[in-house]
Amino acid sequence: MTSCFVTGTDTGVGKTLAAVALLHALARRHAHVVGMKPIAAGVEQHGDVWANEDVLALRAASTVAVPPELDNPVLLADPLSPHIAAQRAGMRIDIAEIVRRHRTLAQRADAVVVEGAGGFHVPLSDTETGADLAQALALPVVLVVGLRLGCLNHAALTAEAIHARGLRLAGWVANRIDPAMQAVDENIAWLRQRLDAPLLADITHQSVPDARAFTIELPCA
Repeated sequence: MTSCFVTGTDTGVGKTLAAVALLHALARRHAHVVGMKPIAAGVEQHGDVWANEDVLALRAASTVAVPPELDNPVLLADPLSPHIAAQRAGMRIDIAEIVRRHRTLAQRADAVVVEGAGGFHVPLSDTETGADLAQALALPVVLVVGLRLGCLNHAALTAEAIHARGLRLAGWVANRIDPAMQAVDENIAWLRQRLDAPLLADITHQSVPDARAFTIELPCA
């Protein structure tokens, strides 16, 4: 069984885009692949149901249909930090239960791509963060770097936090989210040296994100 955990330098840097691309790449090697968004905050109406757009994208890229309590155990209505959205919903995010759901999901698939919420240390409660979830899952980590001013600091700090949790940084993705950013190639060159992990994909800026428009290497195959 193959699993990896996708995190980002911030929210809105293209984690779902990278996770979907990984699912497509894994599907070329494995018959049964599935995406998991353990915690999703923010819903929109799709037909007769309310759903999170990231969760829907992962499901569309999966080759296995599973119950929603497995691929999205925590669905929060408000598009806020998970700890605030959970408080408003009157619930507590249970990391141990998410780990159990992932274990069950992994038994049904050859490969699982788990997408975290927000950045690596996004708060899940007053005492726990996304880093605690990643550590509990104990999966190799793929870091999505949103290329914009300030990303070098964010990427270096996130990589240090990943290593500090005893996790392996299996690879990283450069996503050119700011078309006006200067010295992009020089920034990528610095990240290649600093992150000590393979660059899996260099995504050019896309007005409409398309996971099939670029090639991504497999860090966890």
